[in-house]
Amino acid sequence: MTPVGYLLDSDLLFGSRITGTAQTLGLPMTQCRSPAELLALAKKQIPACVLLDVHLDGLNIAELVAGLKAIGNILVIGYGSHVAADVLKAARADGCDLVQPRSQFIAELQTNLPRWFAGREA
Repeated sequence: MTPVGYLLDSDLLFGSRITGTAQTLGLPMTQCRSPAELLALAKKQIPACVLLDVHLDGLNIAELVAGLKAIGNILVIGYGSHVAADVLKAARADGCDLVQPRSQFIAELQTNLPRWFAGREA
């Protein structure tokens, strides 16, 4: 079965940039609008990786990551603003396997997506 990836981000433009990159690489990526939608999809088809915006309003990263890890061995990659270093650090402490500033995340996306879909952090 072809591995899938899920994206949790409410920004349609940024999300389309990520899903578009995945599509050009032949990697199926679905954008979700809420943690509940993401968890429901993950229960139907366990993703190789989940990419998430750590700045989403009301997002409980620890709870979401715990829910994903209970479903399977899912690589969770967070990204966010470089000026909010405390938020990035907290996301890592809350269980994200990797957390990157948004600029680094996008700059390395084409290289990293195939690795993440293979279940490898880097």
